[in-house]
Amino acid sequence: MLSRAFFTSLALVVLCTCVRKYDPKQAERYIIDSERQWAESVATGDTAVLERILADDFVAVDPKGHFYDKATMVAETREAPKYFASNRLNDVKVRFYGDTAVAQGDETWERRSSERGRFVWTDTWLRRGGKWQIVAAEDLIAPEQRVKP
Repeated sequence: MLSRAFFTSLALVVLCTCVRKYDPKQAERYIIDSERQWAESVATGDTAVLERILADDFVAVDPKGHFYDKATMVAETREAPKYFASNRLNDVKVRFYGDTAVAQGDETWERRSSERGRFVWTDTWLRRGGKWQIVAAEDLIAPEQRVKP
């Protein structure tokens, strides 16, 4: 007769083999590079990065408090170069919580009208099927000059 200890051990082996590991340094580099590419896409109109990094169930809040989804973000990015001359990532910090990562950062932009400013944002990344994607984002517009914490 098989003991409870046997089944407990078997369950632990099964659970351990199902848990997928990832290299946090590699994941952090991927997230930071992706955030930089997203920032640059505002001025280039390149939506390929958004198609890759935004989850299909992505939901975000813009600086005016309006919700938007992946399809809206992709469509607006195609049109963004009409309004933005440049947009570049300044800084991003990434913290991991298992298969979730929170990225917080800021980027500096210049509109074609010469207006300048910064986006400050928080993106929530989720690892699904071995792939990191953003499931939620919140953005705000801040003065161009960075305030040190």
